Amino acid sequence: MATQPLFGLLPAGQPLITAPSSMPNPTSFLYLIPSVTPTNPKPFAHLAVFLLPGIALPENSAAAIYVALNPLAFAPGGAGSAAANFKFLGGVGPGKESAVFKLGGGGSSTAGTNAESGVVIGIDIEDAASVRERIQQLQQQSQSQSMALVPMGKNGEPSAQVLAQRIIQNAFNFLSGFSGQMEQSGVEVVPLKVFQEWWRKFETKIKNDPSFLERPQD
Repeated sequence: MATQPLFGLLPAGQPLITAPSSMPNPTSFLYLIPSVTPTNPKPFAHLAVFLLPGIALPENSAAAIYVALNPLAFAPGGAGSAAANFKFLGGVGPGKESAVFKLGGGGSSTAGTNAESGVVIGIDIEDAASVRERIQQLQQQSQSQSMALVPMGKNGEPSAQVLAQRIIQNAFNFLSGFSGQMEQSGVEVVPLKVFQEWWRKFETKIKNDPSFLERPQD
């Protein structure tokens, strides 16, 4: 399928990569990226993937992006892609021509990273609807994990840290609509009476609904 490079891969701190290391089939591309280079001895943590200028994927298709969970399988003597387990990272395609992924790095062997062997990125041209559905599933999983990591106090109630954050967020949401700038300095300011008005309404809300801070703020 490909007679010219389709994708650009840019590991943080490393040169741009456009040529795949191998092509298992005409719609699959593998990129072996070293974790460290002579000019950048620190393992990279972020990777940008994008469609190269002038490239258009086949209609109703998108590029699914994966990272190998056992990149050592691609080392000399390894079994290659047949032995590697890949984790879905996301996708690029029409309407979303680029994406940035956090892979780990910093010397730790997180999913798909290894200071010695590097990182193997797989890109497959797949059905756009399937790629979109898996991206949505990833987003839902990420939201669920974020909610699970919210620190809780006793009896499952929000901790003092969470309550403080929600009070600040409530104040910011209210006050931001009344901010203005000083003419000479351009510094953004909020009139004191507006803050007093927020506090009055906040106290009223607490009295009418003492549990409202237990819910995430809009």
